[in-house]
Amino acid sequence: MTSAQAGEVEVLHWWTSGGEARAANVLKELMEAEGHEWQDFAVAGGGGETAMTVLKSRAMSGNPPSAAQIKGPEIQEWGELGLLGDLDAVAEAEGWNDLLPETVAEIMRHNGQYVAVPVNVHRVNWLWANPEVLDAAGVAMPTTLDELFEVAGAIREAGYIPLAHGGQAWQDATVFESVLLATGGSEFYRQALVDLDPEALGSDSMVKALETFKRLRELMDDDMPGRDWNIATSMVIQGDAAMQLMGDWAKGEFTAAGLTAGDDYLCATAPGTAGAFTFNIDSLAMFRVTGEAEREAQQTLARLVLEPTFQQAFNQAKGSIPARPDLDMNDFDSCARQSLDDFQRTAKSGGLVPSMAHGMAVRADVQGAIFDVVTNYFNSRDMVAEEAARRMVTAAQAAL
Repeated sequence: MTSAQAGEVEVLHWWTSGGEARAANVLKELMEAEGHEWQDFAVAGGGGETAMTVLKSRAMSGNPPSAAQIKGPEIQEWGELGLLGDLDAVAEAEGWNDLLPETVAEIMRHNGQYVAVPVNVHRVNWLWANPEVLDAAGVAMPTTLDELFEVAGAIREAGYIPLAHGGQAWQDATVFESVLLATGGSEFYRQALVDLDPEALGSDSMVKALETFKRLRELMDDDMPGRDWNIATSMVIQGDAAMQLMGDWAKGEFTAAGLTAGDDYLCATAPGTAGAFTFNIDSLAMFRVTGEAEREAQQTLARLVLEPTFQQAFNQAKGSIPARPDLDMNDFDSCARQSLDDFQRTAKSGGLVPSMAHGMAVRADVQGAIFDVVTNYFNSRDMVAEEAARRMVTAAQAAL
């Protein structure tokens, strides 16, 4: 079908790795098939920090893109500035309220009005592994943090890096929040990294989580500083490293390499977090536009994002699960099917928590303050966990 009034959408995003770029191209092709022009505005950087800097610069100059990859609390911040468009018409026509779980839908609304559309649901608390490396070391996938440290010794002795990691602040925070979740559980995670409760941030449980987190450095290689996440994933794919703690966008890299889940690579919840699901929802927020053709293209983009064709193609390429849970998952791999089952189960049990590391839990300035503490502690030879916990309390209070 060709649109009655063809327009252009400029889409700012940071889907730039192999699997991610392939996934984003699906949406571009669907838009072009409807007669609209897609202007790609890709900004490299796995955590999106660079993209947000560029977006703020564009917005301040009065020239924001038509759509931008914005997540969590930042959607509300842009909404408060009055810069986001109204998607209620397409949401009502397509029945978004019935399609989307309320946990997802509420993040897409500002003052009760849809201003963004969810692309997917990522699970952050995953562990990925190369089965050949595990077999060579004579170990199985660890299910607890204690087991993780135990198997790491055998992996190291067999000549492999136990844990692939990229030394960037958001990657450090990704690992840290999984360790904290395993150490303190979902309720403690919520108190510390969502509510920013000073008692939780400075507690013995926080100190224990920080100490365990720092021990993980022993499982990593010396060349990790500055390494991109997908390069760390490649280390697992190539058999240089055994495992990686990373969200399920890593699965997009395994898929792009032609590997099969359960055979060529293994997935499991991050050790000690089987009862929880740390979510990261990619979404496209729509900025106010004045031209009718551009408005038409923007509405088409929002509609296409939630249609089955895109949801299935994008999420199979990206490694995530569909934002709408009604789709047939038979064509998805075993890791994705487990992810959807766990998402629905933890939504009922209370184990569903937003990822601090990926902008779903707190404002960007608060997140940045926590990042600084976590990374400085992780890389410091002298800072002890008690000091890091005190700094976390101070950083959170100052940011608030």
